[in-house]
Amino acid sequence: MHVAIPLYSRYTALDAVGPYTVLAFAPGCTVTFVAAERGPVTDDQGTLTLTATASYADLPDPDVIVVPGGLGTLDALSDEALVGWIRQAHQRSRWTTSVCTGSLLLGAAGLLGGLKATTHWAVMDLLRRYDAEPVSERVVTQGKIVTAAGVSSGIDMALTLLAQLSDVETAQAVQLTIEYDPQPPFDTGSPHKATEKITERALGLLAG
Repeated sequence: MHVAIPLYSRYTALDAVGPYTVLAFAPGCTVTFVAAERGPVTDDQGTLTLTATASYADLPDPDVIVVPGGLGTLDALSDEALVGWIRQAHQRSRWTTSVCTGSLLLGAAGLLGGLKATTHWAVMDLLRRYDAEPVSERVVTQGKIVTAAGVSSGIDMALTLLAQLSDVETAQAVQLTIEYDPQPPFDTGSPHKATEKITERALGLLAG
């Protein structure tokens, strides 16, 4: 099972690394970071770089696609090399997935029309541009397309996906292996739970 995670300028690191960690532990899975060209690609904080070991041309037909989001997603929507690769790879993929604003790239590739999908809460309405129905859920499965909400939900999505790729016990074993047992110190991980003041501050962090 070959999993491809495309990198582009100013992706969010956890969007890519969360699913990578889950799927890299799974027996029989090979995970490859891809980009327009092989080499380093820097995240949206400008301080963390991952290396794409393959180009889009090197890996045109992965079994699974995991598209991360990030502060650079809106610029990436006009990157036809990236969007075109997603569109073409989807034709043969077993699963096509996204984390956070990566779902907007699925939309730009024409994959979300008439489907339910999720993304980061701050840009949820942008899904309507692609004739998708925004859903405020952690993970949304529509056929072979799986979208995850913001950033950390990529781990949930990858575990959900792994249960389908393999079986529930394998997914559970990987969850235990990475000791994914969320117990957040604050109950503000959703705009439905956070105060208006905290929400405004979060939007300021995103804008900054």
